[in-house]
Amino acid sequence: MNEKAIALLSGGLDSSTTAAQAIADGYETIALSFRYGQRHDRELEAAQTIAKELHLAEHYIIDVNLSQWGGSALTDRNVSVPTDGVKPGIIPITYVPGRNTVFIAIALSLAEAKGRQLSIWALMR
Repeated sequence: MNEKAIALLSGGLDSSTTAAQAIADGYETIALSFRYGQRHDRELEAAQTIAKELHLAEHYIIDVNLSQWGGSALTDRNVSVPTDGVKPGIIPITYVPGRNTVFIAIALSLAEAKGRQLSIWALMR
């Protein structure tokens, strides 16, 4: 297989597994990560390590500052990050409004620029 994919790589378990699965399935994979105004750099550091471990030829880190309008404890330093877990039926304050929609749109732009089809299945696994 010589198909190509873009993997959104946050540095967490789900995105790392998705990127590894795309590679295992024979896709030539580019990683895409975001500096979106999150309060910490840990996830980007992990994404860089994972991209190296997976031997990805390309890994882009894009700046998209979603913290400008707040709305989430992950991007607004004036909002405390809860430590008491997620409550059923309630959207947690750590949800970043529209984040994944923005990420997929940028991934589509990268895919077009690189002449690749965006494999939505890889983003949703």
